[in-house]
Amino acid sequence: MSSISTTSSTASANAALQSAAQSIISGSTGNSSMDVSSLVTALVNAKTAGQAAALSAQQTSDNTKLSAYGALSAALSALQSGIAGLASGSTLSTFTATATGTGLAATAGKGAVAGSYTVAVQQIAGSQALSSAAFGATTQLGTGTLTIGLGSQTVNVNIDSTNNTLSGIAAAINGASGNPGVTATVVTGTDGAHLVLRSANSGAANVINVTTNVTSDNGLSSLGVTSTASTTGGQSTITSANTSNAWSQSTFAQDAEFSINGIAATSASNSVTSAISGVTLNLSAAAVTTSQTLNVTSDTTAESSAINTFVSLYNTVVTTMATLTSYNSSSSSQGPLLGDSTLLTIQNELASVVGGAVGSGSTGTTLASIGITLKDDPADGTLVVDSPTLTTALTANPATVASLFNSTTGIAAQLNNDITTFTQTGGIIDTQNTGLNTDLKSVATQQSALADYTAQLTSQYQAQFTALNTLMASANSNSQYLTALFGGANSAGALASANNT
Repeated sequence: MSSISTTSSTASANAALQSAAQSIISGSTGNSSMDVSSLVTALVNAKTAGQAAALSAQQTSDNTKLSAYGALSAALSALQSGIAGLASGSTLSTFTATATGTGLAATAGKGAVAGSYTVAVQQIAGSQALSSAAFGATTQLGTGTLTIGLGSQTVNVNIDSTNNTLSGIAAAINGASGNPGVTATVVTGTDGAHLVLRSANSGAANVINVTTNVTSDNGLSSLGVTSTASTTGGQSTITSANTSNAWSQSTFAQDAEFSINGIAATSASNSVTSAISGVTLNLSAAAVTTSQTLNVTSDTTAESSAINTFVSLYNTVVTTMATLTSYNSSSSSQGPLLGDSTLLTIQNELASVVGGAVGSGSTGTTLASIGITLKDDPADGTLVVDSPTLTTALTANPATVASLFNSTTGIAAQLNNDITTFTQTGGIIDTQNTGLNTDLKSVATQQSALADYTAQLTSQYQAQFTALNTLMASANSNSQYLTALFGGANSAGALASANNT
């Protein structure tokens, strides 16, 4: 491509030069004046066109290769990202947890193991809610301080003449800095308005207490209440400061109580993470008084999806490299990285990993053992998945699959390490890009210098040929005058005519 472009540029310059030469001839013979602009352009192009074309071709080549390395890096990075779970081993440690009854949901995460568990739920965890006695909605209850406690945490709320109605007190509690998790609302019934306090946290230990320190009292002292957490896992109890204006407890602070394979356990939350390793149990009221089976099994669907994604992304890398190194004999066109040593190194290393075995001797495991093989055409280089064989391997031989994709020497771990080496700063792709960018800077510098030279040369030629054109115009004018005076080859001049008369 560079040779063709340079040759074309040279031919164009020669044609312009010939045209300019004809302009000089015409000017010198008096047929017309010289075309100085075309002449200057032709002469300048004759001196600079070849170098300009060569620099432009080099610039195009460098940018094309940079783009090619960018496409290769993108494909490699997509593969690396797509196999992250396989490389770390986390994908093949994926499990699903399914309960046979209602009211119990579970998820399995890191650390889970396959197994079957009998889960019986006696009660679920609850958050305490208290309702005060009825007051007038606009009644001013007095002034002082309310100390609101939740479990072992407390906050003081100042009550004065600006906020001593039930709605004002509720707003003061909700807006208190350091509120431990008690929300306040006002509920109005047929008997009047009630202050309702709710705990944001479930569990027997998260009980609500209100202590009053009253400076003026019109019912404010009646908002005092003491809650007692159950020590046996049962429900919380309360004692009102004023029994005639007593608080009531609508929901109780209590722990969830359940058993797993007959082993009793409790939890302050209905989201239980500590009972079965790697498994989160989510309890609801529908599970109470029932016994059901929880099955934790390998999530072969997720594992199969991850392995198929790996194959697809690897094939994208292979086809990208094939495009970048292609050659079409009929059109003599080729990919920008045909014969490139960097690409060949990457290509060979990746092929070695996917075609190799993990382990040694009789214990070595290959992708083919789980149904992943090269296409029938060895030159193609892409992988194909035999889905039934892969499914069988995941369900019947999970240890084999886990070994093949272990987090240290597994297929994905090796690919991950190789790709990091290829694409990191200072890696072989970065080294090539650095060299190309350096060359582009050099080309730009040369193009700038050539542009300066072109401008200088144009100015010089413009002055020279403008002067020449003026000189030739003067010479032509003198020639015409002398011819008119003395005559020429085909006519007599004015002097000759005068002498004849």
